Amino acid sequence: MSDQVWTIHCDGSAVPNPGRMGLGAVLMSPDGTRYPMSAPAEGRGCNNEAELRALMAALQEARQRGAAALLIHCDNSVVVQQLAGTATEPFLRLAPLFDEARAALLSFASARLVWIPRHRNQEADALARAAVGLPPKSPAPFRR
Repeated sequence: MSDQVWTIHCDGSAVPNPGRMGLGAVLMSPDGTRYPMSAPAEGRGCNNEAELRALMAALQEARQRGAAALLIHCDNSVVVQQLAGTATEPFLRLAPLFDEARAALLSFASARLVWIPRHRNQEADALARAAVGLPPKSPAPFRR
């Protein structure tokens, strides 16, 4: 079962930005079992750092649960582009953290990180916000 794909949705929150960081993720095993994660991060940082830390916490949890193949969803395009190597400019302040995340991703048999729109990542967002004591965001109003 270790070659079956686990799915991760991860998100981070910084309040204010930069400020306290909250990490949120939902891991789903191949059999559909869900493992939500919500935790404050130590220190203060920006939203991009919170996103990276949420990803790394989710990767650590996935490894502990025996996952070898991952499909990871993230709504932060900066994080996805930096880790995919498609960013036009390096994010120097967080370069060591990006290097750590790249190494963690490479430690799995397969790991694919994809960008998704924010509205498709609401559960991970709510978990990240809860970690810093904030309620979930209200859904965007319908516009014609």
